[in-house]
Amino acid sequence: MATDMRLGLNLGYWQRNAVDSTDLVLAAERLGYDSVWTAEAYGSDAFTPLAWYGARTSRIKLGTSVAQIAARPPVTTAMTAMTLDHLTGGRLLLGIGASGPQVVEGWYGVPFPRPLARTREYAEIMRKVWRREGPVTSDGPHYPLPYPGGAGLGKPLKLITHPLRPEIPLYLGAEGPKNVALAAEIADGWLPLFTFPEKIEQMYGEALAAARPGFDVAAMVHVIITDDLRAALDAVKMTLTLYIGGMGAKSRNFHADIIGRMGYAEVAEEIQSHYLAGRREEAFRAVPDELADGIALLGPVGRIRERLEPWRKSPVTNLLVMGPRDEESLRAIRDLVLG
Repeated sequence: MATDMRLGLNLGYWQRNAVDSTDLVLAAERLGYDSVWTAEAYGSDAFTPLAWYGARTSRIKLGTSVAQIAARPPVTTAMTAMTLDHLTGGRLLLGIGASGPQVVEGWYGVPFPRPLARTREYAEIMRKVWRREGPVTSDGPHYPLPYPGGAGLGKPLKLITHPLRPEIPLYLGAEGPKNVALAAEIADGWLPLFTFPEKIEQMYGEALAAARPGFDVAAMVHVIITDDLRAALDAVKMTLTLYIGGMGAKSRNFHADIIGRMGYAEVAEEIQSHYLAGRREEAFRAVPDELADGIALLGPVGRIRERLEPWRKSPVTNLLVMGPRDEESLRAIRDLVLG
């Protein structure tokens, strides 16, 4: 059960247009938010916006939620993280994730199979880079160093720069129980995308059992303060429609899988079938209100205050709020969560 819950702002990735959220980030820092997070899919990258915001702030932590491991070799991510951590005075929180086969193989052009083994190997190499205990080598099958081929001249190398912190906090974006268990085993935190607080113990209690003390469950959650509950529910349902229906292949959609584990397997299948057949309106209507309400914080202040109680009783230690676009909303959410 969470006791002292922290509060972060999750900006996600850019949609159709480039968005500079500096004013919102500055407001979050003034209001005492602990962290701000950016993401990437196949548009904006996760690190460049953080560097931009980091140059304009002084205290708020800076997180990637998440940087895709297929986008960069592990040493590249390690160098980028080390550089950004130095420039921002040790404020980086590095979240990484495997993404899915459509993006990994279709966008990055690298193989997706064995994502857990790849993630483990990736994390081990990054930590070798930061610790600078010797030239970095790896005999793993996914990221062998030196490369066993090519010109045959690969040389084990050691990071030139001394990291500000040899242990940059590492988070994993994970949805399946095995991936969550991996996060609990090797990482400092877990970044769940969809969280139903009343169900998280049932779904992931066993996977989280091995987590070390201080393990951070930093859950992303839509928060919409409004008197129009119907409009707020519909906004979350639109997001669920896209992720369940279209963010993954019919045979392998991790977002649909997690909704199934919440007890909505038939619903997820119906949404996906409608969406992939081009029936977007039918897919939207198939999303239950109770699902949208369960994974979000919606409605008037009093209703959100009541809905926060299951989150406080859950393993979630950090709420990364999505949706607010003005200082007034940020202040109201802060007062609800931290007040």
